[in-house]
Amino acid sequence: MCELFGFSGKKKTDLTGLLTEFFSHSVNNPDGWGLASFDDSQSLIYKERVAAYKSTNIERIIGETGKTKNLIGHIRLATIGYDDYNNSHPFSGYDKSGRLWTLAHNGTIFECDELSIYSYKQKGSTDSERVFLYLLDKINERIDNAGRDLEAEERFDIVDRIVTKLSPKNKLNIIIYDGEQTYLHTNYRDSLYVNNTSDGAIFATVPLSDGEWDHLPFKTLVSYKNGELFLSGKEHEGEYIPDEQAIRAIFLAYAGL
Repeated sequence: MCELFGFSGKKKTDLTGLLTEFFSHSVNNPDGWGLASFDDSQSLIYKERVAAYKSTNIERIIGETGKTKNLIGHIRLATIGYDDYNNSHPFSGYDKSGRLWTLAHNGTIFECDELSIYSYKQKGSTDSERVFLYLLDKINERIDNAGRDLEAEERFDIVDRIVTKLSPKNKLNIIIYDGEQTYLHTNYRDSLYVNNTSDGAIFATVPLSDGEWDHLPFKTLVSYKNGELFLSGKEHEGEYIPDEQAIRAIFLAYAGL
């Protein structure tokens, strides 16, 4: 499966060692990689379709982005969508208020009629990009209805409603950053961890270092801000349990077989 990496910091922190370890896992996740770094002065987003361990740019980019306050990383094992630049995570875009949203997803969407329209709007071919476009539309709808920018709690409520709606029968491990808070969600057991350090909170699909890595709250959206737990939603019932028949069916469908 794909792997996620994230960081919400109390201050700018050197993450180059952790990133080097994370991207070494691309040997088993060879279908593209991405890295988004955010601090008070800039946002940097890099993606490639090649495996990170084969990239001639990865060492330089880790050096440019590895000391930061907020970060999202992704290495991809293709399930839905080819190994194309537009299918590499994270996905990013601005809402109507000018806020930049960035999302990385580890999982597969098997059932959700609301996402089908985005097959005609997306640049790539992944279900993950469709989730992102759906999220951005829901944020913009609330902005239009409110006639103003949204408060942090309002944005959290929208994301919480979306993950609650999408989770049943779907694998939805995600990291999202909206310029203020980092949202995290997992509904697949033992597949997303947090390491709370003096510098901030580190998130990963697989623990990347020695130290105390705890499971993130299960089937519950949480957000972090400045390295600390900020908001937490209610636990929902949408645990993802692999169904081999459903997995085979969706793979055959996307393969055109």
